[in-house]
Amino acid sequence: MLSRIRDGLALLTGAFVFYTAATGPFESLIQRAIFLALVVCLGLAVYPLGHGRRWRPLGLAVDLAAAGISLVACGYIVINYDEIMTNLPWATSLDMALTAGLVISVLEVSRRAVGIIFPALVVIGLAYALFGNHLPGALAHRGFDGAFVTETIFLGDLGIWGMLTGVAATVIASFVLFGSLLLHTGGGQSFMDLAMRIGGRQAGGAAKIATIASGLFGMISGSAVANVATTGNFTIPMMKRLGYPPAFAAAVEAVASTGGQIAPPIMGAAAFVMAEILGVSYLKIIAAAVVPALLFYLSVFVTVHIVSVRKNLKLVPTEELPAWSAILAPRRVLPILAALGGLGIGVFLGRSVATAAFYGVVGLLIAFVATSAGKMPVRQMFKLVLNGVSDAGKGMVIIGVLLAGAQILVSMINMTGIGVTLSSMIVSLAGDSVPLVALIVGGVCLIMGMGLPTTAAYVLVAAVLAPAMTAVGIDPLAAHLFVFYFATISVITPPVCVAVFVGAGYRPDELVACILRGRPARRGHVCGAVPAAALSGHDGARRTVGSG
Repeated sequence: MLSRIRDGLALLTGAFVFYTAATGPFESLIQRAIFLALVVCLGLAVYPLGHGRRWRPLGLAVDLAAAGISLVACGYIVINYDEIMTNLPWATSLDMALTAGLVISVLEVSRRAVGIIFPALVVIGLAYALFGNHLPGALAHRGFDGAFVTETIFLGDLGIWGMLTGVAATVIASFVLFGSLLLHTGGGQSFMDLAMRIGGRQAGGAAKIATIASGLFGMISGSAVANVATTGNFTIPMMKRLGYPPAFAAAVEAVASTGGQIAPPIMGAAAFVMAEILGVSYLKIIAAAVVPALLFYLSVFVTVHIVSVRKNLKLVPTEELPAWSAILAPRRVLPILAALGGLGIGVFLGRSVATAAFYGVVGLLIAFVATSAGKMPVRQMFKLVLNGVSDAGKGMVIIGVLLAGAQILVSMINMTGIGVTLSSMIVSLAGDSVPLVALIVGGVCLIMGMGLPTTAAYVLVAAVLAPAMTAVGIDPLAAHLFVFYFATISVITPPVCVAVFVGAGYRPDELVACILRGRPARRGHVCGAVPAAALSGHDGARRTVGSG
């Protein structure tokens, strides 16, 4: 029953995104409210509270209550859209209750999806807004009551319905759908086969396959953890079978997968957010990111080559490599070319980025049907497309709740002025020294990004730290790319290095639970829990596509 509800909500979310990408979004608050209602309800179904435990009935009651209040709160915004946008109403007791319920629901879904760190930061931001006037010194502000906070978060377009939620509900959601369908209709296997053919017969071929495949996957998924869970599920066992040191195999996969977050066009979804924050073209963002991404993967490739030659690591046997004829077969190549071609046509015609993604999806589906007709049962083709739409909907959960929560935090940062205060403190500490400011900001980014998904980490550090760099004369785009890079590599920075844990065969949440309970963790299993391979299973890995 739960699986049917989950799949139904995922399909409904994917259909909503597909429709609005084709016809254009609804009015801003209406589009964002409908999208948030869908992803919160879907998130509650994807991550049910107490699943498989005796107290599941209590968890079900909590889930139903959270879904109910989220639907009512989002429906309230849709119904009262004109009143909110024209009259800027004062907050009532009902408004404050709906705000509290919706915020708690969003943070609870984000806790289940990505862990406790991110929602804890949002709670700290809210507490600072409400009680920060009692702090001493420069950190104090004039004070805000619950009504004013409610009006900022709920009854306007600066809080939870702000720019970040808007980007999630339109552009990012469209590209999540685009990437999911591309991978489900054969693009994922094509990327893997191409990587094997290019790198397999070179020194350290298996590690180079991991590097190339992770780069190709990362351009579409934009998620380090999803990259490790998908490509690593194949490349790490292959490297170990050929005699590569296990630690080296996992490290190559984790580092190479991290680069996918700075590789255009998806860039962990941050490219779209960055374009909105800076007010520049999306194409300008990805053009600026091309050279850093190429240098990143070139450095990984060269390092792998040097280590492979020094350690005399084995090549991949020729018989295990796919034939070029299979890789370049029309049914493998044409859907990818049609998808990229549709995307390019949309951009060339000056359509919105979301509509360009719609053109890419249409081109992909037409080419997929044309090249698969007669070679694959219609039922199987239909199932692959439905699975792609369904998994895209699930992937939107993490993006939706993270950016909605990040929007709440950013609105509190802007309202209290703490971002300006911290930036001033950094500039005061470093003086006018650009290298010193960059060093301080880079270190703080690594710390603030630990344990956070890429997009959320970028939004947080961009709101607080990027102004410190622009204050000493650094170009805004360069400053944002700088903080984004350091927020990104936090996923491989100890001790909270999520991509490394996944590459090592551990689930980070279970590993932390083991440490807290004082029970030993065993590779492949943690505290006797499910195998780590389950994290990279068919459904779980794809669920994170586009999550950052």
